[in-house]
Amino acid sequence: MTITENMIEASASLELIVAGRLDTNTAPELEAKIKEHFAGVIEIIIDLAGVEYLSSAGLRVILLAYKMAGREKIITIRNPSPFCMQIFEATGMSGLLKIVKK
Repeated sequence: MTITENMIEASASLELIVAGRLDTNTAPELEAKIKEHFAGVIEIIIDLAGVEYLSSAGLRVILLAYKMAGREKIITIRNPSPFCMQIFEATGMSGLLKIVKK
């Protein structure tokens, strides 16, 4: 898995572009990136267009970010791959998360 970080200063947003497998072995890396920047941003955008596999561990990290954000911050899931979108819909997370498709 690779994670590319883009800080968008004007809107105090952090974009994390994730590619590869988001699973038990790689989810802690995404969690660490989110926690590292969480205090300094208003929005975290997680781009999942390049994610070919999303396990329950990856889903847990996304849900954790959503819960940490509460009403004070925004977590946006952008461009979820078809596999990711299928997982979000099957788990009911598509109704919780702010999902933006291109």
